[in-house]
Amino acid sequence: MKTFVALGECMVELAAAEGGLWQMGIAGDTLNTAWYARALLPEGWGVAYATVIGRDAFSERVPPFLAGAGIATDRVARHGSRAIGLYAISVTGGERSFSYWRDSSAARTLADDPARLARLIDGADLLHVSGITLAILPAEGRRTLFAAISTAREAGTRVSFDPNIRPKLWESAGAARAAIAEMAGLADIALPSFDDEAALFGDADTAATLARYAEAGAETVVVKDGGAAIEALHAGERLRLDGLARAVPVDTTGAGDSFNGALLAEVVAGRAIGPAVRRAHEVASRVVGHRGALMPFGTF
Repeated sequence: MKTFVALGECMVELAAAEGGLWQMGIAGDTLNTAWYARALLPEGWGVAYATVIGRDAFSERVPPFLAGAGIATDRVARHGSRAIGLYAISVTGGERSFSYWRDSSAARTLADDPARLARLIDGADLLHVSGITLAILPAEGRRTLFAAISTAREAGTRVSFDPNIRPKLWESAGAARAAIAEMAGLADIALPSFDDEAALFGDADTAATLARYAEAGAETVVVKDGGAAIEALHAGERLRLDGLARAVPVDTTGAGDSFNGALLAEVVAGRAIGPAVRRAHEVASRVVGHRGALMPFGTF
């Protein structure tokens, strides 16, 4: 059995429901990717989520939620005094915005203990991290994370990285650029979004984004562009996919994460990059027609 491990922060998600009520769930960018990967990975792959949660009542919801989705919980660590974070989704015209309560999130201690961190990612065949995983950590924690990932790669782990740039989480734009560039050098698979990259790095177009991650060392690069043409590089094949069907969004929460999960499932199954990107786009197009980050298994 091969193992896909997603490393990061899961949170309590509040999404608006009918009658002015709110619906509660568990989500987060790397968890969302694990969810879609669990549904779509080929036979012979297991999925685990690696994080730190608290011992509060809301944290207690996480392990049974993960287990119910077939996601292993043996890499979920506990913090004695911190709790799980919270975010609320606001949707206007299908586009989402978020309000966060995560300053004291247990996941911010993910890299406080190097030995624990090493255990959380040990033995992963494919490890997925995001820019949010980096941004919630202090600078020292990021250095610990980079060292752990480097050691894992030496042991044979492949690394997937979605920069998922959220400027408000970073202490400065310079810190974000430096950390993302360093993480890019540790990634075998890079899954950037062009609008984020253009804003932070000044990329002129999707080709420039692809070139930067390829030069950093990624063998597979797929540049998402909000449903527009996708630039991709994989196994030496470079292509640009245009004319992809555009979906009218109900809620874009989880769109990029679902694309990631589907794309990674296709890549590890040995699919060519063209069909892999089209399948990932198809899954993401269905997800944006659904409210909330996670669609039920069997519906995409």
